Amino acid sequence: MAFSNDLGHEAPAAGRPRDPEVDRRILSAAAEVFGEDGWGRFTVDSVARRAGVGKASIYLRWPGKKELLASALESRITVVGDIDTGAVRDDLVQLAEQILASYSGGSGPATIRLLTEAGRVPGVGERVAEFRQAQVLAGRAIVKRGISRGELKRGTSVTLLLDAICGGCLNHALTTPADSREQAGEAKYARKLVDFVLGPVLAG
Repeated sequence: MAFSNDLGHEAPAAGRPRDPEVDRRILSAAAEVFGEDGWGRFTVDSVARRAGVGKASIYLRWPGKKELLASALESRITVVGDIDTGAVRDDLVQLAEQILASYSGGSGPATIRLLTEAGRVPGVGERVAEFRQAQVLAGRAIVKRGISRGELKRGTSVTLLLDAICGGCLNHALTTPADSREQAGEAKYARKLVDFVLGPVLAG
């Protein structure tokens, strides 16, 4: 997921050029703190301590914690886009890989946290809902194309098929140790998951 700058991310004051390395440290720290502690315990103090900077450095860049978190998520949360390779199995494997990638790395915990806490974050929940809807529509388009091309059985439940794949990806991210989820391993898991889910609904 990505967020546009209309969430309140303000430009730095004139005459105060920003240090990209300090920006990077602050934004990384903000994503980590939110991923670990959630919105209820997300504070400028905790981000400053994690980033090794003073609070003044943060307030020179963002007016408050809402804008800070929005900027951190904007640059780190990946949007799952529409896919059309011409084959439903390949489309769904790519979809699963994109979802798994969004749950991986240093920003993975923040992405997962957003799934349950987006509505509590002022100015962020609404945007997350919009992006979730776009992703649902993209996934549904993949399955519907598969049905219309005759790859999937008529009457296949679009909702259940996508729930199985998306839910499988989330469960894998939550239960598999990080050191076992290297890129090659997750690509293999995506293929196995999609093949398992598609088995009963493949046409002829």
